[in-house]
Amino acid sequence: MGGPARPKGLNDCEPHRRQHFPPHPFMNLSALISNFKTVGLGVTDLVALSGGHTIGFAHCALFRTHIYNEIDIDPSFAQSVKRICPFKGGDNNLQPLDPTPAKFDDNYFKDLLNKKGLLHSDQELFNGGSTDAIVVKYGSDYGEFAADFVKSMVRMGNLKPLTGKQGEVRKNCRKIN
Repeated sequence: MGGPARPKGLNDCEPHRRQHFPPHPFMNLSALISNFKTVGLGVTDLVALSGGHTIGFAHCALFRTHIYNEIDIDPSFAQSVKRICPFKGGDNNLQPLDPTPAKFDDNYFKDLLNKKGLLHSDQELFNGGSTDAIVVKYGSDYGEFAADFVKSMVRMGNLKPLTGKQGEVRKNCRKIN
């Protein structure tokens, strides 16, 4: 998969103990910034950690509103995604978050620059707001993105770390033990 290295084996909170962090995919930029600020993370952390969406997929239910109802999206991109995500039904259909969903790279940011962010919250990062310059920087400099991503992952991992019976180290990062 590639990408930068970071420490592993940190405890994750149990789902019923999560408050409002991490943010949800329907938040606007001010809500995203506020969400990160409440846990002591800044705007650079927000953009760098959102870059984790360079890997993986999203369910249709998480991006349907963005592709059918919003204007901050490339029309041809929206049309192509609508084939995977019908207006009704198909909630569990999957769409890659960027063109190279198994590779850690800067294509996620290049997509945002071209109004091809799959999730509403992703495109909010490049929509005329305070995070635009960071998206531009990461879209043109993978090394800068990778370095900031590692720093932000470590910062996030050190937020009031859970120890002992508080939380758990996941055996598979995609699901709760």
